[in-house]
Amino acid sequence: MKVTMPKKHNKSENSYNKEIEKKEIIYKPIGIVHSPFKKTDGVPIQPLAGKGTEGKIIIFSEYAEGLADLDGFSHIFLIYYFHLSRGYTLKVKPFLDNNIRGVFATRAPRRPNPIGISVVRLTRVEENILHVMDVDIVDGTPLLDIKPYAPQFDARDTERTGWLAGREREAFRKISDDRFKE
Repeated sequence: MKVTMPKKHNKSENSYNKEIEKKEIIYKPIGIVHSPFKKTDGVPIQPLAGKGTEGKIIIFSEYAEGLADLDGFSHIFLIYYFHLSRGYTLKVKPFLDNNIRGVFATRAPRRPNPIGISVVRLTRVEENILHVMDVDIVDGTPLLDIKPYAPQFDARDTERTGWLAGREREAFRKISDDRFKE
């Protein structure tokens, strides 16, 4: 596949892109995820493989007010920081394949911006504590954001699933190993 770079439209746009390229973005956690997984080895590689696994999320008190109305949703997106990931490579060997793949075509934790996303079942909200099920996240993981899952907006019919085609069911049996440790 040939990659073509967009044409530079004008000088100011080019300088803006260079400015953005060098910009550092800093996020502050809104809470901590607690799960039975104390280390990366043995964690389900996807939330569906963690079916039935209970977890708890402690939201820091300054963000607790933002949990209003969340209990009306059965599922939520958790966006979190892969805090145990060190460094990255742009080519990885994913859990469901023996071939080397581009990191952006995988869900590998060692990435330029080590951010994870999981859909979990929300069972109840007690003040600043979220009780969840189907967890695939290491205990102590910093939570960056929460968004409600709405199938009307989030579920899509897909035409292709790339190298994952035919391997989807393997994710239900697969747990993580040490392949992404530095």
